[in-house]
Amino acid sequence: MNIVLTGFMGTGKSKIGRRLAKKLRMSYLDTDELIEKREKDSISAIFKKRGKEYFRRLETKVVKEVALFDNYVISTGGGVVLKEGNIRLLKKNAFIVCLFASPEVILKRTKGDEKRPLLKGDDRKERIKELLKMRRPFYEKADFSVDTSVLDSEGVVEEIIGFLGKEEILQKTKLAQNDNR
Repeated sequence: MNIVLTGFMGTGKSKIGRRLAKKLRMSYLDTDELIEKREKDSISAIFKKRGKEYFRRLETKVVKEVALFDNYVISTGGGVVLKEGNIRLLKKNAFIVCLFASPEVILKRTKGDEKRPLLKGDDRKERIKELLKMRRPFYEKADFSVDTSVLDSEGVVEEIIGFLGKEEILQKTKLAQNDNR
């Protein structure tokens, strides 16, 4: 079973993913880092040179691969949820955890970061709000969500572990009930 972290940029997926994997003694993988390594280019350069659609196809290809892994914490790009098939593939062998934060916190965390191709433009805060509103229905398909606006990364990790413990108990209970039938 895997744990997949999704959510908007600047919500802490990579940082929290690494900490969570270490704490749970799982392997860690970041789909954006994997794409950059394979393409030998940054995400922003891929967007600029090849376009958003090309990047989304790469993302789906990587999702198909990592969905087959086991015992991984996988951080995904913020837009991976936009393709229904990606989420369906990941849910077969993973708990999907959505990290979210307020637009103000996201703006603060991404300030000065010019590697965010979807935040190009004059009013970054409005762009963040617009993208969050558009993506909300996709992010809501996660099994669990954590607000990273107020918790530090250790607090977020503990929230996720607490959820996973409850889920494991529920699954064992369901299995026991099925065995008793």
